[in-house]
Amino acid sequence: MPTFYDPGADAGEVSEALRGLAHATRSFENPQDLYGVLGDLLSGVRSLKQVLDQLATAHVENRPRAVGDHGDHTIGSQDALASADELHHAASLIDQAEERLDAAAAATSRVAWRDDPAANVPQAARWISVVFLQGPEADEVLDMIDRDGALAGLDHLKSWDFGDETTSAAMENGYVYDVPPSGPLEREVRDGDCHLAYSHSFEHVALYRLHGVAPADRLPDDKRTLGAPSASRPTREQQQTSWFEPASITAIKQQRGLGL
Repeated sequence: MPTFYDPGADAGEVSEALRGLAHATRSFENPQDLYGVLGDLLSGVRSLKQVLDQLATAHVENRPRAVGDHGDHTIGSQDALASADELHHAASLIDQAEERLDAAAAATSRVAWRDDPAANVPQAARWISVVFLQGPEADEVLDMIDRDGALAGLDHLKSWDFGDETTSAAMENGYVYDVPPSGPLEREVRDGDCHLAYSHSFEHVALYRLHGVAPADRLPDDKRTLGAPSASRPTREQQQTSWFEPASITAIKQQRGLGL
């Protein structure tokens, strides 16, 4: 319980409470509790800003008693001022966190949580590689692009798309991306669910198609998080394994010894 008069004891209480909250919020059986938790955190952040400002003031007011490691008052006074400045800066950053938390709480207040998952969960969508041509094979398409435009080249490359067969091959080989790969000196054109990338300098053309994946086919150990920053667009040399694939493809890869 807070003492309201002993800063050291109350700081210890806060530390323990936050440790408990960090453990408790690893999962939410009742998402209806989210709004209440955000509201309490918002209140706590506002109090934290006040605490930081008061700690800064305490450093300044107690400068006459400050000394350094070797008893030098000048050094101690300077360090007290430096600490006060940093604490005021931290308080200003807490202001920004408060604004973001307030916006998050407002958005959460508009959410109605159902007891059962909604039936119309949106599909995930990723780009799969349809075809990649280079050298002499790409020259014909590059000439077509120069003559008739990029969309003509894109339509021509669609003839390499065999639907589910192309999708399965791309997933089995890991040619699935959050965004279409991009290389240096490359031009790009998008038409609906298709994306064309081509380069005259490197003599290559590539076509990618947007593919939706049902929630049931997503990998269960997906580690992607909401707060994670989006990675830079992959190059062709940095092809990464997809974070999802249908269960049927997973089974095939395991049978062929292709899985990790």
